[in-house]
Amino acid sequence: MLKSVLTCCKLYISESRNAVALESIERAASLFPEAVIVNRFKDEAYNRVGYTLISNSFDACPLKKAVYSMVDAAFGAIDLELHSGSHPRLGVVDHICFHPLVHASLDQTAGIARSVAAEIGHKLQVPTFLYGAAHQGGRTLDSIRRELGYFRPTSSGNLWAGGLQAGEGVQLTPDEGPCHHSGRAKGVVVIGATRWVDNYNVPVRSTGIEAVRRIARRVSGRGGGLESVQAMGLRHGDDSFEVACNLLDPNRVGANLVQLEVERLAGEEGVMAGQGYFTDFSQERIIEMYLKSSQQYGV
Repeated sequence: MLKSVLTCCKLYISESRNAVALESIERAASLFPEAVIVNRFKDEAYNRVGYTLISNSFDACPLKKAVYSMVDAAFGAIDLELHSGSHPRLGVVDHICFHPLVHASLDQTAGIARSVAAEIGHKLQVPTFLYGAAHQGGRTLDSIRRELGYFRPTSSGNLWAGGLQAGEGVQLTPDEGPCHHSGRAKGVVVIGATRWVDNYNVPVRSTGIEAVRRIARRVSGRGGGLESVQAMGLRHGDDSFEVACNLLDPNRVGANLVQLEVERLAGEEGVMAGQGYFTDFSQERIIEMYLKSSQQYGV
């Protein structure tokens, strides 16, 4: 039986094309080798990178320190005013989520999330919002995003460019940090703690975004589709589109069901869906990768 108590953090940064910036962020993480980056998923069209880190939560300090160090480096290396991509974002560091893995509890994980949020909010002076188990009321990620205008493109062609307007008060009261954000340079940060979430994207061959958005709406739980599925229809490259999905309970509603439903809905729209793909490894695979890299095996 495994003796380790493992916690995972997924960290999403609004940049994938600036190699110098990414090197700086990864160098910051390497200062804390007990927190291992087990996956890096770069998407050039979205101009977004997702990092997956794992550490032993008996001593959460390495994970907290690594995440904070990466965030600090990202703010120092990336100017959101220069950002452009086809994926929504609220800030340079768009989203941080902690997940309990082997023998870790959601309460433990939520405590780590709150601690990181406090450091980012007050030391880096960035408005920081909590969701999931990290938030006292259990607020959801999509509710924060909706209130802050995450789903509204900021330029033509369904692209997101630059940051929130400098000096404006944010519409929600942050859980940590100042009520006025730093505008186009940094934006805001959203941090949560939840059970494991799978990210699964399905390409759709369409001549326009509207059909893809209808498919995304109908496949999502919010739109009356599959329970525990969140979905967005996004442009992915010059002439490509996809339905990007968060699977909030993948043991009940997994990628196979999502794939079949997107294919069915695409057929009703007169378009074709391609084979979907994950943006991260499975829970089981990343645990194996961490244990191998750290040589921490239980009996």
